[in-house]
Amino acid sequence: QVQVAESGGGLVQPGGSLRLSCEASGDPLSNYRVAWFRQAPGQEREYVGRIWAGKTTNYADSVKGRFTISRANARNAVYLQMNNLKPGDTAVYYCSAEHLSGFGDTYWGQGTQVTVSS
Repeated sequence: QVQVAESGGGLVQPGGSLRLSCEASGDPLSNYRVAWFRQAPGQEREYVGRIWAGKTTNYADSVKGRFTISRANARNAVYLQMNNLKPGDTAVYYCSAEHLSGFGDTYWGQGTQVTVSS
């Protein structure tokens, strides 16, 4: 079993960058595929991207070319690097972890707020 927690959110101007962290305790996060989602006020939770074992990634069209997901196994973490941020990226960002075997629960963090505003 793994527990995950997001950090790194904050207020940034349009065009700026932030790096969010999804840090794990319990099992090694390298045993899990990790996804990032976001939820803006009054909207449904939206898929942002995912990293599978190794470096294989997938992104929503809305963030492709601007966001990058990577693993930091030594830190038991996954990062979401967000560049060229836009006001529409404002949301609470969540990471989730699912075991690579496909068995078990989906583990969610509490989320971290990202606000893009001038």
